[in-house]
Amino acid sequence: MGLFYRREQPQAELPYSISIGSENTRLIVGLGNLGTKYEGTRHNIGFACLDSFVSTENGSWSEKKALKSFVCELSIGQTRVLLCKPTTYMNLSGEAVQAVQRYFKLTNSQTVVVHDELDIAFGQIRTRVGGSAAGNNGVKSLIAQIGEDFGRVRIGIKNEYSPKTDSANFVLQKFSKEEQSNLKALKTEVISLLNEFAFGDSLPQETRKFL
Repeated sequence: MGLFYRREQPQAELPYSISIGSENTRLIVGLGNLGTKYEGTRHNIGFACLDSFVSTENGSWSEKKALKSFVCELSIGQTRVLLCKPTTYMNLSGEAVQAVQRYFKLTNSQTVVVHDELDIAFGQIRTRVGGSAAGNNGVKSLIAQIGEDFGRVRIGIKNEYSPKTDSANFVLQKFSKEEQSNLKALKTEVISLLNEFAFGDSLPQETRKFL
């Protein structure tokens, strides 16, 4: 059994108090932007996958302003899983993840980030630990704040139109109707990977196809 920590803060500073076994905890972060205008966009697929995961586990989100995040706590098997959606907007995601890691005394080896990646074709999901930001400003912010050796679930969003479209505009567009018809299968595959991470010691490193 791991060591147990108890952190409490005054109500005005951080209205959140929890006892956790830090060695038996996983942190899963979804990247995206808050606001209805960003819902359904490619850049928000990290948020969408975590929302589906939380719904599947009958969990609920709670905003923790001091952590700059929405947080959901789940128990999966013998593992405590903390899910995080930063409220900082994509480009400052690292600030929120750093705050959550520090508060719960978690390391990068216990952390997985779910995000879109323009260099990977839609229909593929690739996992790895470490690496570059590959043009994703959210991942770039994370690397700047916590280092690069965290797990990544990289969801491909490239299609035949992406090379012809400005990348900043493309990622903020909604998925095409054909892509939308495959989002359920995409989310199911991501949830499967996240469950493997929750039950195992590390994120499996592989490529999966859902089309």
